Amino acid sequence: MRIVVADCSVDYAGRLSAHLPRAKRVLMLKGDGSILVHSDGGSYKPLNWMSPPCSHETLELDDEVREAGIVEQWQVTHKKTADKLIVSLFEIIHDSSYDLGVDPGLIKDGVEAHLQELLAEQIELVGEGHSLVRREYMTAIGPVDILARDASGTSIAIEIKRRGEIDGVEQLTRYLELMNRDPLLAPVSGVFAAQEIKPQARTLAEDRGIRCLVLDYDAMRGMEDKNTLF
Repeated sequence: MRIVVADCSVDYAGRLSAHLPRAKRVLMLKGDGSILVHSDGGSYKPLNWMSPPCSHETLELDDEVREAGIVEQWQVTHKKTADKLIVSLFEIIHDSSYDLGVDPGLIKDGVEAHLQELLAEQIELVGEGHSLVRREYMTAIGPVDILARDASGTSIAIEIKRRGEIDGVEQLTRYLELMNRDPLLAPVSGVFAAQEIKPQARTLAEDRGIRCLVLDYDAMRGMEDKNTLF
């Protein structure tokens, strides 16, 4: 993990264009190749980012760029979409790198753990003809909640959340990237399952070819609604 505090501007070019004018920001460059641009606000959400798989390079500066006061310039390119994130640094205030080691992954709360158990038992909720391969299928960056196969034998990676947000979609995207490198599993498609899926998370998932599945926890537990009239 490399953390840089810098006076910088950021430009994103691809399916959409975005510009962050010059200001002091925190730049996080992760070992998986991703980069996140943070300000001192906005909670945990970055102002802009590039998700893996992507490549990072330091650009050579021409005279015009140097005259603008830029001392270093990075270009991060997404390997599949060719979208580019260009970070222009006017001053580097802090630059440090840390080896964080292998993360054990998120320990799920009771509801998420129970949802995983229930969905494994009721795998037909994912689709007719689906079969369970195993729960907690381990990858190099952590376990996928459920590995299943559809009626045609295609591998399905299922990530389960109580509340489906963008972070969960990003997590599943990373799992799918690794699993699709395995010739014994590929092609692997993704299912993002949750009791509630935020609109932004659904949009991102569908954009990446990930299917969304809303889970009814009470129905899966066999609980009847006592408030119905009939």
